Amino acid sequence: MNKALCTAALLAMTLSPALAADPAVYEPAPAAAPISSAYDWTGFYIGLQAGYGWSRVDQPWSAVGGPFVFTQDDADGDGWLGGVHVGYNRQFTPWVLGIEGDFEASNIDGDDGGSGGHINGFEFEWLGSVRGRVGYAMDRLLLYGTGGYAFMRGSADAVEGFGGAVAESHSATFHGWTLGAGAEYAVTGNFTIRAEYRYTDFGAKRISFPLNGYDEEIDPSFHAVRLGASYKF
Repeated sequence: MNKALCTAALLAMTLSPALAADPAVYEPAPAAAPISSAYDWTGFYIGLQAGYGWSRVDQPWSAVGGPFVFTQDDADGDGWLGGVHVGYNRQFTPWVLGIEGDFEASNIDGDDGGSGGHINGFEFEWLGSVRGRVGYAMDRLLLYGTGGYAFMRGSADAVEGFGGAVAESHSATFHGWTLGAGAEYAVTGNFTIRAEYRYTDFGAKRISFPLNGYDEEIDPSFHAVRLGASYKF
């Protein structure tokens, strides 16, 4: 009996340090770093733009004089343009839908190369557009197409045409359409930059030149490359 009690006491003394040891502590794994969210293109914006354009001004005029048929050469030209734009985007990941309007001054000016005829020169004075935009967003990069209504104020010049006609100049407002594509990049949360190409056709219109005694049909269009910067609210 005493031997059994001694054995039990000895066993208890042996196990006591292990039982008194601190229990194991398990710490949770560190939380994963949050993944940064993609750029959100939704919002209003305003900005500046500038570019260069190449115009084509068709003048489908012809006349018969004796054995000859006289035709009017195109008053093609080129020049700078620049102005402001304002718009709104709404993102439906990854698609972005928007509407944008712009207004620009221009010095795009051309002539018929001194070939004679009725209209010798045409200048794009100012122009603008109201367009839709459809884009595909890849985080901070937006690739988009754009198109819509375009308008322009142009000035046509008649300078010493056939028969020593009196020189005169008249302006008119043209209405047409524009279509193009571009890429925009968000440099910061509020500041974006863009590059864009657009073709614009303003349709044909007749302009009266009373001093010379005739009307002239003029059909202006142009290609333009623009760079721009915008602030998104």
